[in-house]
Amino acid sequence: MKNQSNAILFSAFSLFLLLALGSAAAESIPVETEDEREFDYIPGSEKGPMHWGELRNDWEACKKGEMQSPIDLSSERVQVMPKLGEIERSHKPSNATLKNRGHDISLQWDTGNAGSIKINSTEYFLQQCHWHSPSEHTINGRRYALELHMVHVSTDPNVKNNIAVVGLLYKTGVPDAFLSKLMGSVWSMSEKEDERKMGTIDPREIKMGGKNYLRYMGSLTTPPCTEGVIWTINKKMGTVSKDQIKLLREAVHDYAEKNARPVQQLNTREIHFYQPNEAATRN
Repeated sequence: MKNQSNAILFSAFSLFLLLALGSAAAESIPVETEDEREFDYIPGSEKGPMHWGELRNDWEACKKGEMQSPIDLSSERVQVMPKLGEIERSHKPSNATLKNRGHDISLQWDTGNAGSIKINSTEYFLQQCHWHSPSEHTINGRRYALELHMVHVSTDPNVKNNIAVVGLLYKTGVPDAFLSKLMGSVWSMSEKEDERKMGTIDPREIKMGGKNYLRYMGSLTTPPCTEGVIWTINKKMGTVSKDQIKLLREAVHDYAEKNARPVQQLNTREIHFYQPNEAATRN
């Protein structure tokens, strides 16, 4: 019995010692700061847009790419291309999740469940949409209040340019009805990376306005700045209220309150403009 008691005491002491050492080791591990981020939008920052291409090897395109986005959609560089055809839009309601990603607010659907658009007979499925304020693309040098990006992807492994983004520009005015439905959830996630299950959201409620659009080949506007993205910018602008803009800015982290990348060089690229009427002018 005495040997058994000694064994029990020794085991208890060993367990206590292991727990104590484990606790001390855990306290010695450095913890990342809560505002740790891979990139930001602060002018002059070491992690700002001018340095994105230097932060990671797989972000090199942000600095050295020749087809970067956003760009200035200058009327002097636009070519009217009536044969492009209308955007074939086949979106549909599906379950969605609203996410505060720190650098933006994003609404995400399961790829394939929320429908698609078709470009040159290739189907691109809606994956997510997110907002930038002010707008990233400019028109003749002018930035607007807000820009929405609807990101679509092709699941066909044989498609070379497998990302297609539809961009919508907004000026200040009456509230945007689609954003209004999300504002309560956006407010509840202010300044913290979080997500909310939103139930069924119908992307067809994102109003594209007219049929006229601009198209060019570009890139993602955030790291890794992947090129080969087909950009379609709707010509007709929507409106958004000042309160909606304010909330979208306040909800994200301070380093992304103005989360618009500076415009990039067009280089040798072309900007095409589609208008149903072949005799129409650029205006």
